[in-house]
Amino acid sequence: MSDTKTAKYIETVGRRKTSVARVRLTPSAKTSFTVNDKSVEDYFKVAIQRAIVTEAINNLKLEQKFTVTAKVNGGGTNGQAEAIRHAVARALIVHDISLRGNLKKAGFLKRDPRAKERRKFGLKKARKAPQWSKR
Repeated sequence: MSDTKTAKYIETVGRRKTSVARVRLTPSAKTSFTVNDKSVEDYFKVAIQRAIVTEAINNLKLEQKFTVTAKVNGGGTNGQAEAIRHAVARALIVHDISLRGNLKKAGFLKRDPRAKERRKFGLKKARKAPQWSKR
């Protein structure tokens, strides 16, 4: 366990595609999530995205509660939710290294690098070529 008594919070960065999330994990009386100064319910309208954000803490069944504050930008809402999950998982490892095995097994520590491929000249999209005609 790291120096949680001296540090007020743990700050980490999580990424997915073009989304970047800066997360602060602060010990508190109850678990709460804030994203870009809004509650999770206000920021993520889809229930699956809210579940993704809280997944890292809920899967571990921690007895200690945390206040999670996230600043996220870039990408779409789904990528942002997964970027927050990535950052929360990284922060939990800084808090307690023994959680690493469970988080790694669940796949929360892997940064998903997939992004849209750039368009090349002479093509309509990244790989789609114009229709070929013999004459």
